[in-house]
Amino acid sequence: MTTPAMTTPDTMPSAETTLVAYKSDPVRGAVWHEIFSREAPDLRLVDWAPEGEAADARFLVAWTPPDDLPRAMPRLEALFCIGAGIDHLPVAALPPAVQVVRMVDPNLTASMVEYVVMAVLALHRDMPFYRSEQAAGRWTPRPVRPAATRRVGIMGLGVLGQAAARAVAGFGFPVRGWSATPKSLDGIETFAGDAALGDFLAGTDILVCLLPLTPATRGLLDRRLFDRLPEGAGLVNSGRGGHVVEADLLAALETGRLGAAILDVLDREPPSADHPLLSHPRVMVTPHVASATQPEGAARQVIAGVRAHLRGEPIPHAIDRRQGY
Repeated sequence: MTTPAMTTPDTMPSAETTLVAYKSDPVRGAVWHEIFSREAPDLRLVDWAPEGEAADARFLVAWTPPDDLPRAMPRLEALFCIGAGIDHLPVAALPPAVQVVRMVDPNLTASMVEYVVMAVLALHRDMPFYRSEQAAGRWTPRPVRPAATRRVGIMGLGVLGQAAARAVAGFGFPVRGWSATPKSLDGIETFAGDAALGDFLAGTDILVCLLPLTPATRGLLDRRLFDRLPEGAGLVNSGRGGHVVEADLLAALETGRLGAAILDVLDREPPSADHPLLSHPRVMVTPHVASATQPEGAARQVIAGVRAHLRGEPIPHAIDRRQGY
């Protein structure tokens, strides 16, 4: 006699299978389908298609949702963003009852921290300069400076910014952080609001941008901001390409106002082959790879969030839409 497999309330199939629509990379999607099939028999993951059954789904996982989402998915109850940032989502255009959920993945945070640490160390140790010298066949050593002499400023003190600040401080850099609203972080000098921005910038030798892209932050990294940094400061942007006024960045590099920049994002992606930042001798560009959601952890977060909602409980990491984030 065969003993039936044990089930738990979280894995027991329900009388009605709940549809979850997936609209993202199909290669990663294969992992999502495997995890949903194995770990969530009460939920059914379906790939998005305009005329398919996904249009009737109550939940959507996406980076870029369908156009006119209320019309495309009239039964939608929650939109799970597949990445950490949600500034690109049409939150204001969604019906008030639709919840918007951030992706909070420890692996995503860890990979962003790795990138920021790598970029800060690369600027500190003059890697853009040495890369250019190597290409020209020159051997030009520069003095090695202690980390304690280079002040790192991080703009954006959310989950990613706070983790990056702690990691960078661990190398001996004096670290300061700036955010729109006050934050407190042990061992990190913090600044908040427009009134404190000038003081923050004046004491920053390597500036790291991890801000969300909003109407207030679009174009924030411009000539006026660069002029408030110490001469020869370095820039790391792994936030959004729209933060940077690229013509102003190029001008600041040419005058020496900025010494070098490491960019993971550009205003238009992918850029044209002749984009001036791609060939600039003091700029390193990576193709938007600083951080990526791991499909296994992300799928399990969505499963847990959907089940919480179906039980009438709050969805973890749902944003407060009244505050706009």
